[in-house]
Amino acid sequence: MLESASALVEEYLDLERQLADPAVHSDPKALRRLNKRYAALRPTVTAYQDWVRARDDVEAAHELADEDASFAAELPALEQTLDQSAEKLRRLLLPRDEDDDRGVILEVKAGEGGEESALFAGDLVRMYLRFAERSGWRAHVTDATESDLGGYKDVRLTVEPKGTMEPGTAPWARLKYEGGVHRVQRVPVTESQGRIHTSAAGVLVMPDLDEGDDDEIEFGPNDLKVDVYRSSGPGGQSVNTTDSAVRITHLPTGVVVSCQNEKSQLQNKEQAMRVLKARLRQIQQEERDAEASAARKSQVRTVDRSERVRTYNFPENRIADHRTGFKSYHLDGVLDGDLGPVVQSCIDTDEAARMSALTEHRSQ
Repeated sequence: MLESASALVEEYLDLERQLADPAVHSDPKALRRLNKRYAALRPTVTAYQDWVRARDDVEAAHELADEDASFAAELPALEQTLDQSAEKLRRLLLPRDEDDDRGVILEVKAGEGGEESALFAGDLVRMYLRFAERSGWRAHVTDATESDLGGYKDVRLTVEPKGTMEPGTAPWARLKYEGGVHRVQRVPVTESQGRIHTSAAGVLVMPDLDEGDDDEIEFGPNDLKVDVYRSSGPGGQSVNTTDSAVRITHLPTGVVVSCQNEKSQLQNKEQAMRVLKARLRQIQQEERDAEASAARKSQVRTVDRSERVRTYNFPENRIADHRTGFKSYHLDGVLDGDLGPVVQSCIDTDEAARMSALTEHRSQ
């Protein structure tokens, strides 16, 4: 642990020296990259400095305890502080997800349950938009297909951080656990006899690529098929009057992305390309993870995002996360954007599992 922390402190000090160089400020891309890494390291360096102070205090108290009883009396509290500092430092030294500082592209799709599922998809969208507002992020709907009763058959959100955020507070770091099947239990508005129905909606979350990351995804001259067509649904006077909607097919993988909510064909194409690149990058990452060694797998997210992740029970005002065991009778508040405790349960479960896996790996 000490070697890892010392190396990060050295890197942190080197970044300080680079950021003090006026020449760096003439290169915006390099400056942004250095500032991002500097901000990411700051909490770990601070935690290391706190641990060093706590260790020195304990050592000094031990040396003086025989001469002064007051130092002996302080030892239990000082040792407790040292243990807490060490635990915090160990957590911060866990291998980080390289995408944690990014925004996200989040898609919600209605599943089993017809119109009720579409209405539930709308509830999830509002929950994420309000959670984004509470978290200080920018979020907006970039594409949507509405249902007859006002829900969504298919909707896409873009959630972006504002400025340089503290590690662990950007959209991907908080929302990456939302992917999977979300199940709802309630009496649908279309149910005349008051019976409780169960339906579901699927959530897909992908890290959004920053400007300048386009070189991560390359296309061959014949990889893309681009179709334009007339928009349908909400969108103002231009809807159904111009061929502004865009559909892009990535022929090698069969991935299809469409966008129609922007005002112009160019804007829709840019948004569709943005989503396509995020999807292809996600596919590449999943392939790399599948081929990774046991050591590499211990560093990636352990909370399974592919199966049923959460149940929203309206009659009991209860929400339950099936991966972490989290349960709360505050469903109305969660749907109003108070998603923090649910998300934190995923983060805590993931960290505990990765710490256990890392400890086991080191003991082998």
